[in-house]
Amino acid sequence: MQRFLFIATAILLVFVVDWYVFQAIRTVTQHISPRSQRIISIIYWALFFITSATIIMFSLTRGTPPTPFRTYLVSTLFILFASKLAVVLFLVLDDVLRLLKYLIVTYLYKQPDATSEAVKITRNEFINKLALFAGSIPLTAFIYGMVRGAYQYQVKRVTLRFSNLPAAFNGYKILQISDLHTGSFNSTHPLEKAVDLMNKQNADLVFFTGDLVNNIATEVVPHIPALQKITAKDGKFSIFGNHDYGDYVNWESREAKVQNLKNLAKHHAEIGWRLLLNENVTIQRDGAQIAVLGVENWSTRMNFPRYGNLAKAYAGTEQVPFKVLLSHDPSHWDGEVNQKYPDIDLMLAGHTHGMQFGVNLPGFKWSPVQYVYKQWAGLYQKGKQYLYVNTGLGFLGYPGRVGFLPEITVFELRRA
Repeated sequence: MQRFLFIATAILLVFVVDWYVFQAIRTVTQHISPRSQRIISIIYWALFFITSATIIMFSLTRGTPPTPFRTYLVSTLFILFASKLAVVLFLVLDDVLRLLKYLIVTYLYKQPDATSEAVKITRNEFINKLALFAGSIPLTAFIYGMVRGAYQYQVKRVTLRFSNLPAAFNGYKILQISDLHTGSFNSTHPLEKAVDLMNKQNADLVFFTGDLVNNIATEVVPHIPALQKITAKDGKFSIFGNHDYGDYVNWESREAKVQNLKNLAKHHAEIGWRLLLNENVTIQRDGAQIAVLGVENWSTRMNFPRYGNLAKAYAGTEQVPFKVLLSHDPSHWDGEVNQKYPDIDLMLAGHTHGMQFGVNLPGFKWSPVQYVYKQWAGLYQKGKQYLYVNTGLGFLGYPGRVGFLPEITVFELRRA
């Protein structure tokens, strides 16, 4: 019953938005030939029926791994719907202003002739054109994000200074990638390109902070040869993210889900990554040490799993002067890290993707994800502790990126 209500509500919402936008299209196209108007109408409402069928299909097959066709179909329809919402905002504003004008003329000035004329007023064609233009902005941005943004890899460089960093590690370079979501890629070429870019950074350590796959371990198999080519002087380390556990798949048995996670751990090893499951390692250089702690997924958001055990990962590092924590979900920082472990100097996270959409300008950044996560992209500091949230190298759901492009982060550690 709940599924039926969801489907009915979603289709009704789409219909209301489509009907509203269609009024603007009719107004703008009123001067073209009747035949062209009919063609536009047929195409427009055919898209509505395709959207409705997709909603039904998506609801009935929820929990099954998405195919590339399904991903691009759903994303395209979502882009169209989001663009129509931008149009509706303008049209609603116009209707509100027209209603206020009608009420003022009718009940305040009580001018019958003016009232009659107000009733006859149709939507201003200029407003409709402006509304459709406004809708074209997100439409263009989302399409560009699919065509170019998804694979427009960016190297971000961050220099961090710590008074307790051992002198032997002054100038040490750490490279972080996150959220590959290899199941979303249709070919191996994009990640091959990304690996080439990573290796040019000449990193001492490479960290991967979770979500290697969307759901199933086999998704990464075609990309293992490319990922094996990642180089680092002192090692490559990884952790699991929330998607790696297979929690969003309807497994035939509990055993199948457990085996999937074991297979994924083997793939980490095949790539050459040391998977840290609530444990730590120490990195030695000229007799000095730093500690790398890695935890399984830990979140303050109740809809995400909490498998991490930071106390276990921390044990044995008490005397190590400098510590880096790998933890997929940035909410872990306020939820536990800076509350209980003030000597963890740097936490590296991912998970948010920057929502793959937003405004990212020097000195200003905005994304809808900031209303869900307090720390969601870039560098944050509390006291002497730092958190960096990598916006991810891959993508999920929407096969593109707008504003927050795929990221490779290079940290240079310096003594303060």
